[in-house]
Amino acid sequence: MLYCAEVSLGTDNCPHPGSLGGMCYRCGKRLEEESGVTFSYICKGLRLGNDEIDRLRNTDMKHLLRHRKLYLILDLDHTLLNSTLLLHLTPEEDYLKSQADSLQDVSKGSLFMLAFMNMMTKLRPFVHTFLKEASEMFEMYIYTMGDRPYALEMAKLLDPSREYFNARVISRDDGTQRHQKGLDVVLGQESAVLILDDTENAWTKHRDNLILMERYHFFASSCRQFGYHCQSLSQLRSDESELEGALASVLKVLKRIHNIFFDELANDLAGRDVRQVLKMVRGEVLKGCKLVFSHVFPTKFPADTHYLWKMAEQLGATCSIELDPSVTHVVSTDARTEKSRWAAKEAKFLVDPRWIETANFLWQRQPEENFPVQQTKPEENFHAKQMKDQ
Repeated sequence: MLYCAEVSLGTDNCPHPGSLGGMCYRCGKRLEEESGVTFSYICKGLRLGNDEIDRLRNTDMKHLLRHRKLYLILDLDHTLLNSTLLLHLTPEEDYLKSQADSLQDVSKGSLFMLAFMNMMTKLRPFVHTFLKEASEMFEMYIYTMGDRPYALEMAKLLDPSREYFNARVISRDDGTQRHQKGLDVVLGQESAVLILDDTENAWTKHRDNLILMERYHFFASSCRQFGYHCQSLSQLRSDESELEGALASVLKVLKRIHNIFFDELANDLAGRDVRQVLKMVRGEVLKGCKLVFSHVFPTKFPADTHYLWKMAEQLGATCSIELDPSVTHVVSTDARTEKSRWAAKEAKFLVDPRWIETANFLWQRQPEENFPVQQTKPEENFHAKQMKDQ
């Protein structure tokens, strides 16, 4: 879409589909009132009218479907990478400065010191393979809450040859709503868009398109930012697994969704909706499980409004507040509660709430024995004063 080269003089009957620098890019007439949506990340000063946006989306959609592709929107921070200011490095992280990879050939590295930005960035393990394989199935966008200079520098690290994103790098400067991300600035049909992001609240209007990512906390400052009182991966001199980490897991999900969308649905290709496929695949993760919660929810709120209850249902589980023989799992924070003891007596699974969250991030039911429930003393229970057995 070379809008920057499309300005030409025309007639007074021009519908003014969009403007560039305040002038209609089709007929060259200066427009006193500007309408539509700004797409400055494509070309500085570009604004498109709603009818033109619809036309472009329809045209692009037909082109992508012919090539068996969908759209994929990728967040940066905590999804594809983790960044920190150099002054925020802890003494235990000083060793990283001597291990930074060369900026001359970023395709061979994963840890970079950007001195001109006073910053260090660590790419998430498997990210290069992820982008290469995802690009065969999707037209990809970067969409970050970071500012535009930061977004462009991160794009250079992830895509130095500009083969994955090209000009499709969207920053907070390009959005239409403060503190929110929206598909209104993406030239793709919502029915063909998937989103990878670690922050659900950034996509309040597009949750049906969202695959929530487990946050990547490589640096200590990242842990502090989210209130975690633990050592970061860098402090532990460790990292996520390449083949079993978050990006490798979600790539399998994307491949399955892509395969179902193009090869398994019976209706006409143009009428298919990737959001329905996403919902179906997500609902298979805990299908057949019936959960009862114990000592998990504050009693002042209805149980079915808690995020874990909603998450479990989205994963295909059935949730209940009553025990009966059909219950397969008791999810608890204390092995001494009545429901927890019932689970042990009836040979039901007794699991910590992290069992649900891990299944959600890895898109796969996890071995229950890896999520045991501890016998918590009342005075040690963080929620002891707020919760009771439900």
